[in-house]
Amino acid sequence: MTDPSIWGIMAQKGYSRRDFLQFCTYAAALSGLQSNAVAEVAQQFTTKPRPPVVWLHFQECTCCSESFIRASHPIVADVLLDTLSLDYTETLQAAAGHQAEACLHETMRDHHGDYILLVEGSVPMSADGVYCTIGGRSAEDILKEAAEGAAAIVAWGSCASNGCIQAARPNPTNATPIHKILNRPVINVPGCPPIADVMTGVVTHLLVYGRAPELDSRGRPRSFYGRRVHDTCYRRPYYDAGLFVASWDDENARRGYCLYKMGCRGPVTYNACGVTKWNEGTSFPIQSGHGCIGCSEAGFWDNGPFYQHLAAFPGFGIEATADKVGTVATVATAGALGAHAVWTNVRKHKAIKATIDESVNVTSDS
Repeated sequence: MTDPSIWGIMAQKGYSRRDFLQFCTYAAALSGLQSNAVAEVAQQFTTKPRPPVVWLHFQECTCCSESFIRASHPIVADVLLDTLSLDYTETLQAAAGHQAEACLHETMRDHHGDYILLVEGSVPMSADGVYCTIGGRSAEDILKEAAEGAAAIVAWGSCASNGCIQAARPNPTNATPIHKILNRPVINVPGCPPIADVMTGVVTHLLVYGRAPELDSRGRPRSFYGRRVHDTCYRRPYYDAGLFVASWDDENARRGYCLYKMGCRGPVTYNACGVTKWNEGTSFPIQSGHGCIGCSEAGFWDNGPFYQHLAAFPGFGIEATADKVGTVATVATAGALGAHAVWTNVRKHKAIKATIDESVNVTSDS
């Protein structure tokens, strides 16, 4: 008997055709597909059998699973629990012990070459893998066995993608990311945790096209990890104008100035936080008043104190002189930006300051 399609499962659960098409639109948008691709998504979700999924958990805190089931679209939880035919996951499955292991091996045997392998957590390679064992077997053995027959492999979160805190110095367990263990392509979706809607977008792309989305040099989906947080941050104009928060909860913080001097790693962090926000699109960490800690970048735990800003970073000359609040300097960026860029930033600075002063005066007069 062929497994029902995604639409078939949704219909059984009481969703209307309208709900289904709204979900297809949502999924297509998250995957970076054009609006005219919604029909293709709907066609695939209507006709293709739901793919079996094996979700492994190793050295991690389960925050990736928690993130995914709290995606902004209400159907996403059903995508995880039912629509994708989640055949094995140590965190969410009802079965335990020998029954759970039987589910895993049955899926790998009956759906060899067709199932999607999702991996959460790093793999300890020291002491023959004794630091993480399941059913008496090491995480490394389980991973290699499951990966052998998988149609696609996704490393959820920074633990699986780059080792995260387990791999921080001195890394006593020799925690290792998935792509350094397997001799085949792995889709890395880093973040601690990754954004739920990004996870949904990656899965949607696999379902619709049967292959990985376009990846960057680090195996990350380019549509979600192609720009720095700095490039899409709503505080960026303050940065360009040289207006920074100097201490927590000072007047500049209340005005929403740039958090770069407070250690924000947005300028060196590639992620979609600024455009694909958390909590149903409500906000992202910087909007809560805390700088980006760079959780989607490899080695972020070892990249110095979170509240010590970077002295400089490539791409923009102004970053090198951010210590001098209000001073805007320009250095070569594949050539020279020239005096015009300097004057533009100076004018931005004056304009913002003038707006603030005017606002203060109006408030005082009233």
